[in-house]
Amino acid sequence: MIKFIDLFAGVGGIRLGATQALSKHGIDSKCVLSSEIDAKACQTYELNFHEYPSGDIHEITEIEPFDFLLGGFPCQPFSYAGKRKGFGDTRGTLFFEIERILSAYRPKAFLLENVRGLYTHDKGRTFETIMTKLHELGYGTYDLLLNSSDYGVPQNRVRLYILGIKDVTPQMSLITDLGAVDSHTYKKNYEQMNLFSLHHTSKKCTVGDILEEDVSEKYYCSAEFEEQLHSVIGDDLSKLHGYRLIDYRGGQSLHSWELGTKGKCSLAEINFMNLLIQNRRKPIFGTQQDGKKLTLEQIQTFYTNDDIFEIIESLKDKGYLKEENGRYNPVCGNMSFEVFKFLDPDSISITLTSSDSNRLGVIQNNRPRRITPRECARLQGFPDSFIVNPTDTYAYKQFGNSVSVPVIEAVISDFIEQNRSVLGWE
Repeated sequence: MIKFIDLFAGVGGIRLGATQALSKHGIDSKCVLSSEIDAKACQTYELNFHEYPSGDIHEITEIEPFDFLLGGFPCQPFSYAGKRKGFGDTRGTLFFEIERILSAYRPKAFLLENVRGLYTHDKGRTFETIMTKLHELGYGTYDLLLNSSDYGVPQNRVRLYILGIKDVTPQMSLITDLGAVDSHTYKKNYEQMNLFSLHHTSKKCTVGDILEEDVSEKYYCSAEFEEQLHSVIGDDLSKLHGYRLIDYRGGQSLHSWELGTKGKCSLAEINFMNLLIQNRRKPIFGTQQDGKKLTLEQIQTFYTNDDIFEIIESLKDKGYLKEENGRYNPVCGNMSFEVFKFLDPDSISITLTSSDSNRLGVIQNNRPRRITPRECARLQGFPDSFIVNPTDTYAYKQFGNSVSVPVIEAVISDFIEQNRSVLGWE
């Protein structure tokens, strides 16, 4: 019987993946402690695991002996005292609590999960600090980046996984693989990716595979928004597959001035705004990638029509353009769109986040709608038996914050296979 603890548990995605991997290898397991501070996440956790997690990890001082520590810890700013110690100090961060528990209980192994940015945070010093602390505690480590889209999960989600064994350096057959850089690359290259992939999955899994057939009307977009989309795209809204609704980028995007969100624009006004978006990022106008304000003289290098003054005044009046000290900039308001990205059913989703999972959309039966909480759960590889929070707002946030369950299962399964003799887990 392997006993484990589930720290920063969220709704239990790491626990679910871990128990699936242990069971796959015939290993009985028991969770002896779960910890989560968010009350709504605890509610969902209890619905599924029939236990309410302990609260603030800072207040946990007594734990039953355990073998395996699981933790998807948040990345907080780390101090850095390079002049005196050469490494940062973890005190005041949530990683310190993991360090404290490892030091006190000395479990055989751990799995930590975090965002890929932990590698480069504070010019790499945060990651260096963490690894140094783990090694000082006597744990050998192995770290890698994996993309969920390589594991039968139709989502472009790259995450960092750190594995450790007491007094032993872990062996793994899995290696860092960032997968497809975006949904377009995935759609184009998935056959080659699967052909040469080192991973266990060979099945192409796409957004279309996780869509529900019967969806409540509350998830469908408003008639006004649907009409705006038709006015730009025409009758066939499937042309919106993969489109982003955003005001400060070009490419495969729709903008508020094309939709007429603040008032209908003429073709000349739309052309002006699209040219402004396309040109304001050019190096000849400055080094800033976003938020670059252009003078009238700069604008006249790419918009040469005589109606420029009339166009500018009209766009300012409608609220699509603003002027500050003789420089012009689009008024960007992508948060106002009912959907900010229409997913391509024949490819993968962009990365789910806690703040905007509720505004990812699809075109289904030629109608635009938001994806449902259940579909968010499926995008993270949760089984349909998993109970989602009854309040949509909390459910979207929780799955945006969660891990991809099949990736956790694959990582721990490989960990067991490659290290079973030193782990001694039966």
